[in-house]
Amino acid sequence: MNNYYDLLGITQNASLKEIKKAYREKAKLLHPDISGAAGAEAMRKLISAYEVLSNPERKFEYDKVYSRFIKKQGFNYRTWLKERDDPASAAKLIFFELLHLEEEQAISIWRKNGGLDFRFDKYMDREDWMDCQYILAEELNKRGFSFEAFQLLTALLAEERRRPYFKLFTAEIEKYLKSMIKLKLKHQVDDETWICCMETMLGLGFPAKDEKYFLQSLAASLKRTRNNQ
Repeated sequence: MNNYYDLLGITQNASLKEIKKAYREKAKLLHPDISGAAGAEAMRKLISAYEVLSNPERKFEYDKVYSRFIKKQGFNYRTWLKERDDPASAAKLIFFELLHLEEEQAISIWRKNGGLDFRFDKYMDREDWMDCQYILAEELNKRGFSFEAFQLLTALLAEERRRPYFKLFTAEIEKYLKSMIKLKLKHQVDDETWICCMETMLGLGFPAKDEKYFLQSLAASLKRTRNNQ
C-alpha cells in the first residue's frame, strides 16, 4: 500500500462524494463481524486516510508533501535508507514510513534515534521536517503519547510563528493542538508538567480567549500543587 489514495482505492482527482463512498465500502469489509480483531489496524489506517482526504486543507497538504518527498524512481528507496547508518537517512526513513502508512515502524525508528532529542530540522529541508514532525505528532497522539506529541507540535508552531510555512493549514494545527491538550494531555500528565505545558501555550501567540483558558488552567494547577505541599 503506497498512500492514502491506494488505501481507499481512488484516484487523486476523486471528488468528496467518491471519497466518502470508497470509505464506506472499505469500512464495511473491515467490520469486526467480517474481519475480526485482525482488521482493527487496517480500520485505523482507513480512518486516518479518510480524515485527511475528506478535509480540503489537509488533503492539499498531503498531496503537496507526498508529491514533493516521494519522487524516488528506479530503486528501493526504503532499503537504501535502511542501509545507510546516519541521522539524515534515519530522518528521511521516518518520513518515508509515515507517508507509506507504516506508522509503528516510523515511531520505532524515531525512538531508536533519541525520540524528542532527535532534531528533524538538522537533517531535512525545512518543508520536509515540518511536515514530518506534524504527521509524527498526530500518530503519537493517536497512540496515547500526547506529551511527546505536544512537544513536537508546540516546537512546530513556534517555528510557524517565526516564519510561516503551513499558511492556511496553520488553523488546523492550532485546532488540533488545543483539542489534544484538553481531551488527552490534561489527563496524562501531573500538575507540574501541566503548568509547564500551559506556560508554553501562553508563549505561542494564541488569541486572548484561548490564553484565558491557559491562564485559568495554569492557576488551578498551581493552587493544587501548593495545597499538596
